[in-house]
Amino acid sequence: MAFKPKSIWRLAKIVNFHLGLPSLVPNGCGFASDLRFFRKWECCSAGGAGVLAQTRDSQSTGFQENLNLLSTEKASGFIQYLQSLQFTRDMHDICSEKRLTWFIIQFHQGDISKMEGMARSSDKNITRVLFCGPHFPASHNYTKEYLQNYPSIQVDVVPISDVPDVIANYHLCVVKTMRLDSNCISRANQMKLIMQFGVGLEGVDINAATRCGIKVARIPGDVTGNAASCAELTIYLMLGLLRKQNEMRMAIEQKKLGVPTGETLLGKTVFILGFGNIGVELAKRLRPFGVKIIATKRSWASHSQVSCQSSALAVKNGIIDDLVDEKGCHEDIFEFASKADVVVCCLSLNKQTAGIVNKSFLSSMKKGSLLVNIARGGLLDYEAIAHYLECGHLGGLGIDVAWTEPFDPNDPILKFKNVLITPHVGGVTEHSYRSMAKVVGDVALQLHAGTPLTGLEFVN
Repeated sequence: MAFKPKSIWRLAKIVNFHLGLPSLVPNGCGFASDLRFFRKWECCSAGGAGVLAQTRDSQSTGFQENLNLLSTEKASGFIQYLQSLQFTRDMHDICSEKRLTWFIIQFHQGDISKMEGMARSSDKNITRVLFCGPHFPASHNYTKEYLQNYPSIQVDVVPISDVPDVIANYHLCVVKTMRLDSNCISRANQMKLIMQFGVGLEGVDINAATRCGIKVARIPGDVTGNAASCAELTIYLMLGLLRKQNEMRMAIEQKKLGVPTGETLLGKTVFILGFGNIGVELAKRLRPFGVKIIATKRSWASHSQVSCQSSALAVKNGIIDDLVDEKGCHEDIFEFASKADVVVCCLSLNKQTAGIVNKSFLSSMKKGSLLVNIARGGLLDYEAIAHYLECGHLGGLGIDVAWTEPFDPNDPILKFKNVLITPHVGGVTEHSYRSMAKVVGDVALQLHAGTPLTGLEFVN
């Protein structure tokens, strides 16, 4: 019989929580510990009445005597049955300690219909939110914290490999780094909304979602602080490259003083490739450094008017003044690259922009100029980047996003002392993640109540 250790772990955690017992299943314990825990707390029908009489104080010798060791096969059967009722994580929403014991007893006695009825009743009253994968943990942790007083909303974090198997149980999906293809989306028969904890939706088959009647949305970065956080990290990477951060670390290790000789931002020309929300926030912050800002954008109409709620910049009648010294369109990117001391990629990733920073683009850049990518790893052609670093034409590379994520710590590109990399933390700040968690939480509550969804930018 198939056995799923993680389900044992989940049930063990639930039992532990509802009986108010000390932590008997520490994080990271193995399958053997999981099974021992389950066996310890599983009870036979003969001891059921005694268990039902217990409360959260149930750590007495009498209670222990009512527990019976369980065979592997029987534990597996019980877990599989709970899974068939979609009772892995959501049991905590319906089970007191007595109800949980009641479930176990009914399983022993074969009274399946009662358990199925309880499952169906519970399912109708819960809106389920699915976070795909363990990365960017603050996203789901802050969302859970925001929703902790709303028992009608359940937030689960599911390994990416398991998402296709469980997506049918959820109403809202936060994709993070997962690619949701048409096959996976077709299984989401209860799904109302697929969204990103941020802005990037390149991993979602939007057409497939539309065919299935599922809305797809992102959280606008200009209102949550996400774009501002990314802009700040961009400046960190720029300064780190200009001041030769890796060489400074080596100088410290070698007990040297006064080396290396770095450069300043003052007087440099910065090319912002893609003048969206991050580009705007970056331009605001670069102005005091005394740089010349040039930027390209497919259409400038969308940024002729912006809100500057707390900006110290000169703004007349809602129109940005003095942010960009020279504006260009997509056709101008090679010309602008030839003028820049620093190129910053702020583009969205799509079919048109994938690999846009290729050999042609890099060869058009000044020799010794710097490249920073704060957007998506797929914008850069890996082989071209490696070649131009090796030959010395590219003066430095600063990236917060990579071609494959998580980034390979043994990637050959990291051998270059003029390469800085951060682990996709551009938008990961307390302010921006708390703000976005609130948006997700509010949307979950709106879904549950059947009211219009707010705070999102829909793409279908």
